[in-house]
Amino acid sequence: MTTSKNKLTLTTALLPLVFLLLLLAVNVAVFGDAAIEGPNQFALLLAGALVAIIALKHGSRWPHLQAEMLKVMQIAIAPILMLLLIGALSSTWMMSGIVPTLITYGLTLADPAWFYAATAVVCAIVSTAVGSSWTTAATIGIAMMATGEGLGMSLPVTAGAVISGAYFGDKLSPLSDTTNLASGVCGVDLFSHVRYLFITTLPSFLIALLLFLILGVTHRATGQITQSAEM
Repeated sequence: MTTSKNKLTLTTALLPLVFLLLLLAVNVAVFGDAAIEGPNQFALLLAGALVAIIALKHGSRWPHLQAEMLKVMQIAIAPILMLLLIGALSSTWMMSGIVPTLITYGLTLADPAWFYAATAVVCAIVSTAVGSSWTTAATIGIAMMATGEGLGMSLPVTAGAVISGAYFGDKLSPLSDTTNLASGVCGVDLFSHVRYLFITTLPSFLIALLLFLILGVTHRATGQITQSAEM
């Protein structure tokens, strides 16, 4: 425990965070996209070591630190398992042909007038069901991007619709790893946390949906459904 004699100051408490941000910035500058393959994990370990050194210097004991680490790991284990299952789901959808099937039917049935809004809504439904923005973007998101390209729609706007829908479910789904982790770390009931997220997430999604509807109605598709045979 920290004693009054070795009281932790705000500057010292923020030192590990600043150290971690600097290491992450260096990793991105040096390794680029490859930073997530190892360097960032090493940066996290160094920042954790700095936290332990500061805690020991200010009166904490290793058994206490170990007990706190185990407590955090118990909170994080559920989101970690969800990530594993989500990765398996994404791979299964790709290998079983679900995504190519969605592309084919999308090219056949989609109407450019409501395509952007439909993309956001469908991605929101899928992300709420699976609780992951990454899985949504990697499965139905890919299908929507390919469909949008085949219809001659704007790919940046389509990507925005995919992201909007994907993060809607990522925020509000009880299966979301980040939602479970945030409520667990803060000691808040999961569904109470989700109810408060509705206050900001739902209005912003409805505003985005309205904009997508306007863009879809005013957009004139420049291409035809010429890629369906290639899908």
